[in-house]
Amino acid sequence: MRFTVLGPLRGWSGESELPLGPPKQRAVLALLLVRAGQPVALHEIVDLLWPDDPPGTAVNVVHRHVAALRRTLEPSLAARAPSRWVTRDAAGYRLDVPAGALDLGRFRELTASADTAGDAASAARCLVEALSLWAGPVVADLTPEVRRHPAFVAVEGEYLAAVRRAADHALAAGHRVAGDLLPGLREAAARHPLDEAVQARLMLVLAAVGRSAEALDLFDDLRFTLDEELGLVPGAELQAARQQVLEVEPVIPVPPVVPAGPADESVAVVPPAQLPADLASFTGRRHELDVVSSLLGGLETGTAPRVVVMSGMGGVGKTTLAVHWAHRVAARFPDGQLYVNLRGFHPSGAVMGPAETLRSFLDALGVPTHRIPAGLEAQASLYRSLLAGRRMLILLDNARDSDHVRHLLPGTTGSLVIVTSRNQLIDLVATEGAHPVTLDPLPRAEALRFLAARLGTDRTTLEAGAAAEVVDLTGRLPLTLALVCAHAAVNPAYSLQAVASALREIGGLDGFSGETAPTDVRSVFSWSYHALSPEAARLFRLLGQHAGPDCSLAAASSLAMRPRPRTRQILGELLRASLIFETRPGRYGCHELLRAYAAELAAEAGEESEQARTRLLDHYLHSADAAAGTLAPTRDRVALPAPVPGTVPETFETNRAAASWLETERPALVAVIRQDQHHGSARHTWQIAAVIENYLDRTGSWQVQLALQTLALEAARRSGDLSGQAHASRALGFAQSRVGLDQEATRSLTEALVLFERLGDLSGKAYAHRQLAFQANGRGEHRVALAQYRTASALYRDLGDLSGLGWVRNEVGWTHILLGEYETALTECEASIELHRRVGNRNGEAAAWDSLGYAQHHLHRTGEALGSYATALAIYRDIADRYLEADTLVHIGDSHAGAGRPSAAVTAWDQALAILEDLGHPDAELVRVKVQALASNPGLLRDRS
Repeated sequence: MRFTVLGPLRGWSGESELPLGPPKQRAVLALLLVRAGQPVALHEIVDLLWPDDPPGTAVNVVHRHVAALRRTLEPSLAARAPSRWVTRDAAGYRLDVPAGALDLGRFRELTASADTAGDAASAARCLVEALSLWAGPVVADLTPEVRRHPAFVAVEGEYLAAVRRAADHALAAGHRVAGDLLPGLREAAARHPLDEAVQARLMLVLAAVGRSAEALDLFDDLRFTLDEELGLVPGAELQAARQQVLEVEPVIPVPPVVPAGPADESVAVVPPAQLPADLASFTGRRHELDVVSSLLGGLETGTAPRVVVMSGMGGVGKTTLAVHWAHRVAARFPDGQLYVNLRGFHPSGAVMGPAETLRSFLDALGVPTHRIPAGLEAQASLYRSLLAGRRMLILLDNARDSDHVRHLLPGTTGSLVIVTSRNQLIDLVATEGAHPVTLDPLPRAEALRFLAARLGTDRTTLEAGAAAEVVDLTGRLPLTLALVCAHAAVNPAYSLQAVASALREIGGLDGFSGETAPTDVRSVFSWSYHALSPEAARLFRLLGQHAGPDCSLAAASSLAMRPRPRTRQILGELLRASLIFETRPGRYGCHELLRAYAAELAAEAGEESEQARTRLLDHYLHSADAAAGTLAPTRDRVALPAPVPGTVPETFETNRAAASWLETERPALVAVIRQDQHHGSARHTWQIAAVIENYLDRTGSWQVQLALQTLALEAARRSGDLSGQAHASRALGFAQSRVGLDQEATRSLTEALVLFERLGDLSGKAYAHRQLAFQANGRGEHRVALAQYRTASALYRDLGDLSGLGWVRNEVGWTHILLGEYETALTECEASIELHRRVGNRNGEAAAWDSLGYAQHHLHRTGEALGSYATALAIYRDIADRYLEADTLVHIGDSHAGAGRPSAAVTAWDQALAILEDLGHPDAELVRVKVQALASNPGLLRDRS
């Protein structure tokens, strides 16, 4: 058996995953899990479910919840038969689980082991492993009232105690162990921003790993936060930590990332306008609209709330109302609108995290990729800095909890944030002054107007009684009303009385989400579902396997094992039934309640659904491989097994088509990687990340690369896949070096070397040595880089890999250019050209011609340099490698500028700039500066050459 409770309680491994039922049932299960193996008294469960005023039937309700849990855990359990897992005695109910079945149990074992460890380093490693088991706050999907129960607060206290102990041991053990703890300590500090003991330890660990400046910046931020929110000054522990940081080593000031000013071209000239389309047939919610509109009265004086939280059950129309109101008031926010669907309740668990959201927002605000910091806190700081003084409207849709959006809030007044969530987000109300707006089902009069707007006043007036009954049977929820209206509209021969009769007949299914639901939403879903043709019903079930925000026609075809024309017809039937919607031509989305319902149906289908999920993963893996191969035909490719039968991956005729597909499908690729982490073998996780590595690097998407390769490595480690760990560690190390995480990069690349050695993968070792050399060159340690390249060359020679040798000779040549040893560089680049020609590697040959030209340029042999560049440019255009085409054009412009030909220089740079801007690459900014500098002073660049 297996079940899951969000937070550190992950369940035990076994044959199947079980649905957990409504929130109160999940709360009971969570309490029994936290106290696993110990009796939980009946009155404790009553206090958990009804902390203030339990109903007279409370004891009977608890008995029913426990009985339902028993049936969930043991579906074949006969009535009144004793349960294997949940037992009852005089002391209360007890849940017995196998040893090691819960992450919480393993966490407690590891923290106990730290007490008996022989030294500080061993104790710290035990605690770091224990903290790695935590995936978020305890029982994060339950209500704030339940999360505040002493049993769960105590578990959170165990976590904080382990964090503090881990930091103390790591500081005693030295900087290497401290570096291993840093990611977990950052997460703890972010979750508990006012816990001075944790924050003080974060400062000390940062200083221990050589980041004293960041530690002091953290102290300054904390001092401001404590003053603003609590009117306090930092306590003795924080003050002592600051003094200790100052004494550890002198602080070397690091220039901060300064937000671009209004005249800086790195900031988008056109304000972002990301709001989804307003619903043309919007009706109702007059009272709520009046309430939220009245809040803006203090906008000019700064007294209006910064955050509005719209909460309510799924299907009640939160997003529709938020989007409608946002469009009404958008004109009052002239600096633009930002929107994101955080997917907080996505049935696959593919939640949009703060880091992904911040990157997309910073992109929309015009921040070049290379200027986006690596860390979440630094990204949030830059985001707040950019919003300071602006008036923007920010819609954060489908948040899971308060922590989900905390990093996305502006730090100043003037902007407005609208948050929608099924939870009430009481913490935001308490700490951020958010104004809560709770949505209930539509009032009866508004629900009738909704029906009339969709079906026509004549029809609803003619059958007024039946219309009222339909409204009542749908629970007055906009989602269920829309589904019923869709059926009635496409079947005008149906009387509303017939519709009402059908709704009555399909009643009696399981209740929806929670005991506040006024009717059975699944009944309405099932009515829509059972009205579908068999093929459409099957595809609807299978779409529950899709983790991304929307699904392409091609992916749906692989899910359905049907040709695309037929799949399009089936999707059309689902569109007409309002079970899906078209986000844009050829892409299809689904309300998360309907997606969850589809996922339940898919789970019942068993093997059919598992096969469909494998087809979907293979679709994305092999489509991504085809796209990456189109963009870089000569790259080292991971050996992939053939896709399972029925999968029809995408193929690409042009470079632009491949790049467009990768950019469009990036959210889906991230989502399926996360889904495969939790439900799959993890093979797809690291392989998808591997095949798109080169594309993400070439487009400068280094933050996305960092996130994906981190996920890939985690998945490979969990599954024990050494090959996956090796490839993911290497790719992660390269991404870390791109964003300046030098220590982390060294650790990752070194780990990759060890793994490739264990696997006997000489090619993998050689590639890792090349990337260690790249990292060394970035630090200015060019002789160290040459030593790494010598090792890589020896490995390629042992393999007889002429292509690998060709790449190394070119990279060695570039290193000699960095050393100013241009004659030696010429020899290496010419040897590289010859090797690449022998094996037919045109991409490698072009790279070597470009390097040769660069060396010739620095030897003032301009004519030869331009000839070498022209050869490289012709090859890059022939193989459609647009990024390196632009790179060579930049070098051509440099040579023309150095020769005193500014007009020719600008022509080449303009061509490069057009390509880089089209790719969205961060290097565009560097080229733009060149053009502007030459335009303002034609002699400037010539003198530098």
